[in-house]
Amino acid sequence: MYSIATTQVWVNDQDEALEFYTEKLGMRVRADITLPELGDFRWLTVSPAGQPEVTIVLMAIPGEPVIDDEAGKQLRALMAKGVVSAIFLTATDVHATYEDLKSRGVPFDAPPTEQPWGIDCAFRDPSGNNFRLAQLAEVPAGV
Repeated sequence: MYSIATTQVWVNDQDEALEFYTEKLGMRVRADITLPELGDFRWLTVSPAGQPEVTIVLMAIPGEPVIDDEAGKQLRALMAKGVVSAIFLTATDVHATYEDLKSRGVPFDAPPTEQPWGIDCAFRDPSGNNFRLAQLAEVPAGV
């Protein structure tokens, strides 16, 4: 048996991402470690306040030798289009959560709408990563 402990999103600027994820989304910093021996590599993780067992690494796009310049440019272009990653969040009251996050400056694409899977809305972080926020519908047993 296994479980997911950490996932990663690429970010253009770790400080900008940290501000967005903590100030606007209300997440908590779980680790913020800079390793000088690895060229000042920064391991920066956050998680929802009530879910410390699952962390999101806010990973800066590395340069050479890890990622060459052309691959870095391609990654940034795809991120700007919102096609690199997605994070799915759930809420017990999506309308209240939407209003709270919107009041903090989270840029939603549109208000929550009814969907076959529940009530759903979307936004992106400053680097272009997609988020879906949903209040999931009850799924009948056996489906």
